[in-house]
Amino acid sequence: MRRRFPRGGAGVITLTAALLATTALPAGAAAPTRPARAPETVPRLTVSGGETQPVFSRADAVTQTVNIETTVDSDEDGVRDRVQMRIMRPKETDTAGLKVPTILEASPYWAGTHNVDNHPVDIGDAQGRALAPSRRDLAGIFPGIYDNYFLPRGYAIANLDSIGTGGSTGCPTSGDRSEQAGAKAAVDWLNGRAKGFAPDGTPVKAGWSTGNVGMIGQSYNGTLPNMAAATGVQGLKAIVPIAGISSWYDYYRANGGVLAPGGYQGEDLDVLAKAVLTRQNPEVCAKIIDDIEAKQDRETGDYGKVWAERDYVGQARKVRAAVMVVHGLNDWNVKVKNSVQWWNALKQAGVPRKLWLHQANHATPFRWRLEEWLRQTHHWFDRYLYGIRNGIDKEPRVDVERAPGQWETAKDWPVPGTRTVPLSLNAGDAGQPGTLALRPRQGADQSLVDAGRTRTAEELLVNEDKADPNRLAYLTPALTAPLRVNGTPEMSVRASLDGRSPYLTALLVDYGTDARPTGGRLDTGERVCFGQGVAGDDGCTTRQKLYTETAPYKIITRGWLDARNRHSPSRTEPITPGKAYDFRWDFQPTDYVVKAGHRLGVIVLSTDYDYTLRYPAGTKVTLTPGTSKVLLPLARGGRESLQ
Repeated sequence: MRRRFPRGGAGVITLTAALLATTALPAGAAAPTRPARAPETVPRLTVSGGETQPVFSRADAVTQTVNIETTVDSDEDGVRDRVQMRIMRPKETDTAGLKVPTILEASPYWAGTHNVDNHPVDIGDAQGRALAPSRRDLAGIFPGIYDNYFLPRGYAIANLDSIGTGGSTGCPTSGDRSEQAGAKAAVDWLNGRAKGFAPDGTPVKAGWSTGNVGMIGQSYNGTLPNMAAATGVQGLKAIVPIAGISSWYDYYRANGGVLAPGGYQGEDLDVLAKAVLTRQNPEVCAKIIDDIEAKQDRETGDYGKVWAERDYVGQARKVRAAVMVVHGLNDWNVKVKNSVQWWNALKQAGVPRKLWLHQANHATPFRWRLEEWLRQTHHWFDRYLYGIRNGIDKEPRVDVERAPGQWETAKDWPVPGTRTVPLSLNAGDAGQPGTLALRPRQGADQSLVDAGRTRTAEELLVNEDKADPNRLAYLTPALTAPLRVNGTPEMSVRASLDGRSPYLTALLVDYGTDARPTGGRLDTGERVCFGQGVAGDDGCTTRQKLYTETAPYKIITRGWLDARNRHSPSRTEPITPGKAYDFRWDFQPTDYVVKAGHRLGVIVLSTDYDYTLRYPAGTKVTLTPGTSKVLLPLARGGRESLQ
């Protein structure tokens, strides 16, 4: 069924082009209730029910291409880089002096990607083994979403080629300050602060722009809004980063260890830069990308300058934009830590913010919660780009999908009342797995022998009630009540390593047969329409539902540590074989309910086949039970379910 949007009636506000030419609705001002009647020839922005209405024609929209000068020279050719932006806006911005804000999606993917070999991950092979080339498809682009929905409501829509891609010059550098400058330049041009040129070289200005800009996108496209906002650029009023990166270290590394994004073992900064290098004359970037490869350090995994240049968390205090953070709790590509640490930093900086956590993987909620998604993103942009007091900033900050299609709201996240509860990893009886308990119980040290590249983590967590030489298992009894883990769990263990692998891996596992979401989405065939249809693009999409599967376990979250970085991710320190040290590391954040009757388990191993580097098998890990713990952020009442 096509969704209908009212165009008039009680409570309708109209704004003339003359008014919009001087100011958008200011953030503290009451909207006019009795505007002067505008001549029929003057376009009107219509606001009803606290939101802009579709009164402009998308089919008659004006399009233009502009090449914007940045402040950087990433390809070192002596000329400032330019980024190319393609714009679609209401025709009245040309014919009647209408001024509108812009919703911008920046991306390295508009011109496609290349297949590129990943780095070998099996350490110790004579030649190393390169993985099969893989084509990146991370943008999650749905053509027609923003132009069909937002342009009729009085917005310009723009697509930007990030530096070194498509029609832009410069070199892609996987998130460093040059790429930040490219995204910032687009906002600067829309505010009259940067030079822009038509394809024929003629200087061009954005005389139609109010200067208010919003950014939205998924994955890399969701990272670029974070990057632009972290510069503090004036005029960027609101962003919606979906599965966006806040620190590239936490995309390709973890606690000192070299780590892969899920599904892309062996990828790194240089590989991604080569994959998106689609500019003309790409050979000019060879030296730049070789330099990235030389500096990214796949040997130690230490946090250093190359990663500090790609870390936006520490720049959160510069952010002027309101931020609506969106992430999938089953996303192992851009892992949840990237959004949660950004969310926390924004909170400390006092930035207006919202959070959506859903049960899918590396995806956007657009296709399965369409109506509410459009309502909230529409109100978000209306509130901060047009200054319309629609109450979106007064609603609960957090939307969490607790089960497929079952959403609830909260005023913050983790939910108020959450407390960290330590559970001891206690030794079990002879031949039995260990236990997770509120009270520690000392026992003899327990050991595992790393399986190296021969077994996956999923293979090592099954048969949890039996001994396995390649992992240690610790389980609670059947829970007496549901247990909600929400936040960032941590491991605190005393252990020794003896062998080549420096990795310690922990899995938090729900044991109990159930139908569980896998993170994938399935088209249902139901067509849902959301915009003004035009030939070749009807403004519709296919609604999706979440894949579920019945399984005896689910990995809730996982965490990794390079034991040589036990004191800092920035510093590698040798470890003495067989000597016990105290180690502490985080899991990926999660929001998960373990049902009553299920058991909660912690699985300890070394190599995580799909994520860490793979050393030859044989490293011995010895753990001290009782002293070792998992620290769980449990919602109110969680401790009682463990009694």
